[in-house]
Amino acid sequence: MATSDDPFRVVFVCTGNICRSPMADVVFRAQVAAAGYGDRVASRSAGTGDWHVGERADRRTLDSLARRGYDGSSHRARQFTTEDFERSDLIVALDRSHERILQNWASTPAEHDAVVLLTSFDPQAAGTPDVPDPYYAGPEMFDEVLTMIESATAALFRQVRPGLSSGR
Repeated sequence: MATSDDPFRVVFVCTGNICRSPMADVVFRAQVAAAGYGDRVASRSAGTGDWHVGERADRRTLDSLARRGYDGSSHRARQFTTEDFERSDLIVALDRSHERILQNWASTPAEHDAVVLLTSFDPQAAGTPDVPDPYYAGPEMFDEVLTMIESATAALFRQVRPGLSSGR
């Protein structure tokens, strides 16, 4: 059980953990660190599938991040496990299919309630519940997805920041 001294723990989840969720993790960490809360938040990412476990993020993900000044080079893909429910305060799904999968894996009402869509935090994303998967698209789509993620993670941070300031 988390205490007020523990960091707020977030996990971002997409399909293979090589495109969207690593982007969200890297961007969110940068936003949190820039605001001086790096020691109050623990962020990571995972995939619902195991296809890419141990791999680096997709080259196009890394390139898109680098064009905006982010470093995703340390990322290694991993699959979401039931232990992630215990180790997370918030489980952020990148689209509705991930949300459904995660809610089906939840074994308690609290775990079910911890699962939220990333876009649900961002008023600019109204009517767009899913962050689209850029995997089968070109580099431009990765940049578009990164723009969506930057906006939505900033909105998420605005939502959790007051709790961080007051000790959770």
